[in-house]
Amino acid sequence: MELKRLNKKELTKLYQSEMVYDFPKSELKPLSGMLRLMDLDRYEPLLAQKDGEAVGYAIMWLPQSGEGALLEYLGILRGKRNSGLGTALLAQLGERYGQLFGEVEAPDSADPVENDLRRHRVGFYLRNGFRVLDYECALFGVHFNCIYFGPETDDRKVESLHRSVYADYFSPAHFERYIQLPLAPGEKVKPSPEWVEEGP
Repeated sequence: MELKRLNKKELTKLYQSEMVYDFPKSELKPLSGMLRLMDLDRYEPLLAQKDGEAVGYAIMWLPQSGEGALLEYLGILRGKRNSGLGTALLAQLGERYGQLFGEVEAPDSADPVENDLRRHRVGFYLRNGFRVLDYECALFGVHFNCIYFGPETDDRKVESLHRSVYADYFSPAHFERYIQLPLAPGEKVKPSPEWVEEGP
């Protein structure tokens, strides 16, 4: 499997043709925010190719420290799922960045079918060498479990790195309003309609 870094035009096409269908609006960052992060050289949108054919994608948010990467979005193209490609893609990402951290929606929905799907997603990452961290977070009104792949065993260090990705991007006021990382035990998730970007 090969990983190709996308340019802005290619990311825009991927976003409009795949990502808007693969992720609920509440979890999907606006395209404008992704393009802004590319301008800041903090974003790596990657297209996974096998034998020259596109099979999936990974959208990586890079910390200023250069330590690992936040796996923001991972997707296998429709018609190519359930064939081991997701496992192969994660292995490639692990080699490329050394350590990966991210969020998976917590199984606290009122819909039991949705909860089963969320638990299945967590299980996919666990089967591929990730572990669930001892803290949770809420981003723009969505509650997440936090996951990690790599050599670090201290969850506080991962939490600090994880937090820095958002704190280095958003203003303190915007961070305080929309980012709960970590989410304290018993703390209520602040409501938010969807991902909200700050103005220029």
